[in-house]
Amino acid sequence: MYISFADRASRRGEPSGRGRDTRRVSSVVVSLGMVSLLTDMSSESVAAILPLYLTGVLGLSTIAYGFIDGIYQGISAIVRIAGGAVSDRTDRPKWVALTGYGISALARVWLVFASGFAAVVGVVAVDRLGKGIRTAPRDAMITASSDPAILGRSFGVHRMLDTIGAAVGPLLAFLILLLIPTGYSTVFVLSAACALLGVTVLGVLVPNQIRRPGVASTATPPFRWRNLADRRLRTVLIVAGIFGLCTVGDGFIYLVLQANADFAAVWFPLLYVGTNAVFLVLAIPLGRLADRYGRARIFVLGHAALLVAYLCALAPIAGVLQTLVCLVLLGSFYAATDGVLAALAAGASPPGGTASGLAAAQTVVALARFLASTIFGVLWFAFGPVAALAVFSLAIGLGIPIGWALLRPRPSAAARADV
Repeated sequence: MYISFADRASRRGEPSGRGRDTRRVSSVVVSLGMVSLLTDMSSESVAAILPLYLTGVLGLSTIAYGFIDGIYQGISAIVRIAGGAVSDRTDRPKWVALTGYGISALARVWLVFASGFAAVVGVVAVDRLGKGIRTAPRDAMITASSDPAILGRSFGVHRMLDTIGAAVGPLLAFLILLLIPTGYSTVFVLSAACALLGVTVLGVLVPNQIRRPGVASTATPPFRWRNLADRRLRTVLIVAGIFGLCTVGDGFIYLVLQANADFAAVWFPLLYVGTNAVFLVLAIPLGRLADRYGRARIFVLGHAALLVAYLCALAPIAGVLQTLVCLVLLGSFYAATDGVLAALAAGASPPGGTASGLAAAQTVVALARFLASTIFGVLWFAFGPVAALAVFSLAIGLGIPIGWALLRPRPSAAARADV
């Protein structure tokens, strides 16, 4: 098999020991991280200028931006399950991932030669479809090449490299627009170049055969859709959906902060840089903590940080301090949830269905966030940003105890018998 799996009991997503672990992250994880770094430089350099471009330059309402942000968050859900299933059935995750990265790269090239609102919508849709195809097979390759005991750390390393690109992209967009105030086409050319380079790195550096070091190849059962009904995976999907419905797109939070602090639009892309810089710093440490103390615990605590970020944005203060605190909290949220959710879903997926399990989790999150962004845009338009953010703060405040109650580890029957 292309992907081999260890005994399922070793992949439960709970801490395996409390001593210092010196095992190294696979080179495959690092190579995939470099691909994501370049791809995120491409996508985030454009995403960083979209909120103000759409609402300021094109003059769209917050409802329109909410819909477009929902497309950005949710349209990939259309193909995520298909990408994961094809990866599991064909046992060729690299080629499925390469297809997804290639589609996104073509969208970036198209953006160089197109202009206007329709082009932006089309590029966002096609790019997110490519993301939907590639994400689950890529995460399945990370899982296959990693020791289960350090899976959280492996995803942390990948997300760290991914976030370097997510931070550098908006920074480059900021510098370009600072030097050339109308230089949107220059940003688009840079985006296309980074996307094409990422596809090249994946094709050249990532091996076609991935084996976990020290683990012999073992036959795995053929993938079946009914395998996704596993109780542990179903619980992860339910919790991911609950939290996804409470998650507001970053662009909305940044627009609230800009309205509070009234800083110049040219500084807007730096908000993305700040969030991603915190994500970059915390991704590996929080991945280690998740491996050591429990991934469910860190995942729920990450959403507690998001709740505090909402409350901070709602606070009747304005200025640099409010903005910095919100960025730190948002970065902490992503560091504690992005890779950790992937590790949770991978650990709960049935043998032979890792990519499909990951795709199912990603699909639930994407659809939930699509609905959340659309609802938030409508609430903002009807009642204003304060009321909209207050509603979502209440929702996530209720969701946190529910999520923890569903995810918290329970003693096995054998352990209860011993007691």
